[in-house]
Amino acid sequence: MKLLLRSFARAAAGLAFFSFFSCPAQEQSPDKGLSGYWKLSGDALDHSGNGLQSKAHGSLSFEGPGSQAGIFDGSSAWLEVPAGKKAHPGRGDFSIAAWVHTEAAMADFPGDIISQYDLKSRRGFHLSLKSNASPTSQSSYRQLTFGIDDGKEGVWIDEGRPGNALMAFAMAEHQGVLYAGICQPGANETGKVFKYAGKNKWTDCGAPDRSNSVTALAVMDGELYAGTGHYRVAGSSLAESENTTPGGRVFRYEAPDRWTEIGQLPGVACIGGMAVYKGRLYASSMYAPSGFFRYDGNNKWTKLANPENIRVVNMAVYDGYLYATSWDHGRVYRYNGESWEDCGPVGDNTQNYAFNIYEGNLYSATWPSGRVFRFDGINKWTDVGRLGNELEVMAMMTYNGRMLGGTLPLAEVYAYEGDTLWTRMDQLDRTPDVKYRRAWTMSEHDGRVFCSTLPSGKIFSYESGKSVSAPESLPAGWQHVAAVKTETALRLYVNGALAAERPVPASMKFDLSTDTPLRIGFGPNDYFNGKLREVRFYNRALTGKEIQGLSSGVQR
Repeated sequence: MKLLLRSFARAAAGLAFFSFFSCPAQEQSPDKGLSGYWKLSGDALDHSGNGLQSKAHGSLSFEGPGSQAGIFDGSSAWLEVPAGKKAHPGRGDFSIAAWVHTEAAMADFPGDIISQYDLKSRRGFHLSLKSNASPTSQSSYRQLTFGIDDGKEGVWIDEGRPGNALMAFAMAEHQGVLYAGICQPGANETGKVFKYAGKNKWTDCGAPDRSNSVTALAVMDGELYAGTGHYRVAGSSLAESENTTPGGRVFRYEAPDRWTEIGQLPGVACIGGMAVYKGRLYASSMYAPSGFFRYDGNNKWTKLANPENIRVVNMAVYDGYLYATSWDHGRVYRYNGESWEDCGPVGDNTQNYAFNIYEGNLYSATWPSGRVFRFDGINKWTDVGRLGNELEVMAMMTYNGRMLGGTLPLAEVYAYEGDTLWTRMDQLDRTPDVKYRRAWTMSEHDGRVFCSTLPSGKIFSYESGKSVSAPESLPAGWQHVAAVKTETALRLYVNGALAAERPVPASMKFDLSTDTPLRIGFGPNDYFNGKLREVRFYNRALTGKEIQGLSSGVQR
């Protein structure tokens, strides 16, 4: 905890000059421009004096004296404030401030703190705490993100090829840096990890072992972990890898290019996925024999039971459970820390590759129908559409309010428009004379979404609207967070310190007016899981000094 807080302090010191030049000579009253103020100390009323009506949904409850706050259960509780002149930012500057509490060992996606976003117009904003899953990795962990958009469409940009990659199997954001674990199938090549160093630049962070792939990445307790494997390239209808060295080992990253082994998964040659659940690191086997494991420290991995002794591969944490896909017969299972439950077949499919969480629901991607399904309960999977004429969906991500999906055999990317409609965005991999092209995995970094491809090995990025993320995982317990939008920048603050800033070009003018309600504890990602108090919405840009005052003015 202390290490993470010191990291935020260092980030603030490095960016302090932004606040210096943005502060006016004379500070304003902390109540000036206060549009809405929800103390959440025993009620859901607006205490700003503007009389904004609010309606509590789900099982929203309140903590008693001593640490009064609203308790949001992560599955149904949120507070609705109807749209109106005082309840949306329009074209102007605005600020959000709140005290946020999360548990250290979470069993859910953290969720949206406050949002106002309309999918049809792609207009609005969100302040969210995200732990994104990707097909094999935990691509972010407790990452504070602030995004705005009003339908500003970008283009997919070629960001180059890390090393001699066949594909980046895994990507993850860690301490403000994007890392990619790659497959290099040559006889004298190994899997490696690279970090993004700007357009077409990838810095070699070394090879954890001699296998041909780094198949999984995850962040836990401020550390980056990598899982290795021998990937059978013929599974993508390509010539088999000449490197047959088994992997199945997990490593902790020691910068700049040193990896410390924390154990071999018993009997595993290729790690299929890694995820953090209830504060523990879990890993699975990609190939038979099936295997599911928990890291218990001191290089010890405990083998746990598998559902029906079949493979569980890709994983995501949602609503108290660790969900896992199967590559054997297209079913999904969930784990509560002790036992597995069968969630049923996902359509008429034999495999499912990924999960995503969008607007409070869990979605799963499939082969060979090329469709995405929404989980509506045990044995209840609702078809939300096929992505073009594609056969498989792999990469999935909720990015700045939209759900995106990547496909096979053309490596296309699509955006979800609601109901069963998906809009094609682009084809990323155009390698000729191959049977399959994959848009394999996605991760957020530097306000953009990144997507890896096979067999070109290239990684592409895309931006819509503007967004900014704090570089460090938000610590557990009570933390003060603030987001500020001005005409020229988006800023994020943690405990009064400037954690991140992203410029907004003068050519980009945002109108965030919408009839969508302001939602506290809910948004385009998920219901918030934790406690909130002192939620403030301003129709002006707060200064760094004002935010410091708010962060120190409430007892933790």
